[in-house]
Amino acid sequence: QVELVESGGGLVQAGGSLRLSCATSGLIFRSYCMGWFRQAPGKDREFVAAISWSNDNTYYADSVKGRVTISRDNAKNTVYLQMNGLKPDDTAVYYCAADRYLVTMYDGGYPEVWGQGTRVAVSS
Repeated sequence: QVELVESGGGLVQAGGSLRLSCATSGLIFRSYCMGWFRQAPGKDREFVAAISWSNDNTYYADSVKGRVTISRDNAKNTVYLQMNGLKPDDTAVYYCAADRYLVTMYDGGYPEVWGQGTRVAVSS
């Protein structure tokens, strides 16, 4: 059974930082590209960041570029999202996703596997 389990969300003040984690099981982690998406209240789910299986390509949404870093540890089957300089507009449920193709993440596709999400709230 494939599972993606996010953690690390919470309430933080504007300007603060959070590190989200996504632990995976049931898939060959190093064969999958990983991504983060988010959905704010009343809005569509949107792409945040993605990383290739080989760890050598990353993509970021313009809205988070320079504030967010995606990374992965293939030995731990885990992907991370370090978020700094958080803004109230970053308030959303953050979802981890896995797909064999990186383009699926950043080009409007729908990844194969999704986690249940972790909530991030940024107060002003």
